[in-house]
Amino acid sequence: MPESTAPPVKTVTACIVVIGNEILSGRTKDANIQYLASELGALGVQVRECRVIPDIEGTIVATINEVRRKFDYVFTTGGIGPTHDDITADSIAKAFGVGISEHPEAIARMTRHYGDVALFTPARRRMARVPHGGVLVDNPVSVAPGFQMENVFTFAGIPSIAQGMFQAMKHRLVGGDPVVSRTVRTNLPEGIIAEPLGALQKRYEDLDIGSYPGFRNGKISVSLVLRGTNDARLASASAELMVTLKKMNGEAEEFVQ
Repeated sequence: MPESTAPPVKTVTACIVVIGNEILSGRTKDANIQYLASELGALGVQVRECRVIPDIEGTIVATINEVRRKFDYVFTTGGIGPTHDDITADSIAKAFGVGISEHPEAIARMTRHYGDVALFTPARRRMARVPHGGVLVDNPVSVAPGFQMENVFTFAGIPSIAQGMFQAMKHRLVGGDPVVSRTVRTNLPEGIIAEPLGALQKRYEDLDIGSYPGFRNGKISVSLVLRGTNDARLASASAELMVTLKKMNGEAEEFVQ
């Protein structure tokens, strides 16, 4: 099919915002970006940016207001727990210019979960506070819900809970054309293949072609990753790349993902 008659690509974008001083200090290792990016990609939602920001209200408000206008979807993780430094919900309410209070359904769910009123402490009740107009995101792990404000979804930072929340709400997302990839591994160093790789990228401007060096069995190994929404174009570019590498007396192994 000629390029000019190819159907238009439907692109849906997202930004992941990780909120927490513990991430920035290095004390806690983030595990949510990789999971969310992978799951979103499978749904045809391309993660275009990831940001890690501190527990500072002004920073959260400014960041959310910027990225919710820039991307189709925004996903935040962290800062909706029971302690004083969990300020994400309040900050998002401020970003949207609305109030925040206990959500009746969140209170009902958590009351049933804790049973004994003594266990449903004031600190835990903080986790039932949702910005006005927010829609609950189910939490199948520990009950206290996340929430959605327009195109912004707010999850807990604990990976197992964030993952459960995502699985509970992913049916709300409308994705675009899924991005697929092909990887070609070679033993030729980047300095040797840089010029032909750049030329290939110019011929296939609709694809994203990246070079990732490493070692395999103690020897140089470079993974050349081609990503795009048109599998025929990917196949063509990958075939050209493999021919080029072999002409340069290099190894060329393809992996389709």
